[in-house]
Amino acid sequence: MAPMARKPLPELGPSVPRRDWSIGRAVGRSVMWAAGWSFSGSVPDLAKAVLIVAPHTSNWDFVIGAAGMLALDLDLRFLGKHTLFKGPMGLLMRGLGGIPLDRAHSRGVVDEMAARIKSSDHLLLALAPEGTRGGVERWKTGFHAIARGAEVPILAVTLDYGRRQIRFREPFTPSQDVEADVEKLQEFFVSARGRRQT
Repeated sequence: MAPMARKPLPELGPSVPRRDWSIGRAVGRSVMWAAGWSFSGSVPDLAKAVLIVAPHTSNWDFVIGAAGMLALDLDLRFLGKHTLFKGPMGLLMRGLGGIPLDRAHSRGVVDEMAARIKSSDHLLLALAPEGTRGGVERWKTGFHAIARGAEVPILAVTLDYGRRQIRFREPFTPSQDVEADVEKLQEFFVSARGRRQT
């Protein structure tokens, strides 16, 4: 496979939140190149959106996802287990845009995140709709409720280990029919292979 250095990086439009962190860009691109990963598709020019990233089968997904985020200079926010936000690891997680979530006390998170996005000028929130690294028959639908509550589109981002590509899809406007929307969104990920097959 040709190294990513030979492929142009997707350009970010003026509305997309950026980090403006040159060291982060260099680190992210180095990790992507060393791992043989590239990008496919363009990053929509959105100031606010809910990104759903799948398939999620390994802890390596976070490494590849974070490298891709830094390589593009994207300023993303994401929810993570509160236990990962302790000590030096916590500093790293927050620096990357992490928001701690205690799943035992997670009531109200959907409304809180929807309100946070709605009141912000720019906020991209990345979530794993599967909610776990194990195989699931049904996605969690919190991402859909957040997007509807915040009145923002959903952006599907595929981590495809088969092609070693991070693929961006066109923005998806959620409707009131959650089941139909989830079914359509899942179609975006059918051809993608996770790191670990479930």
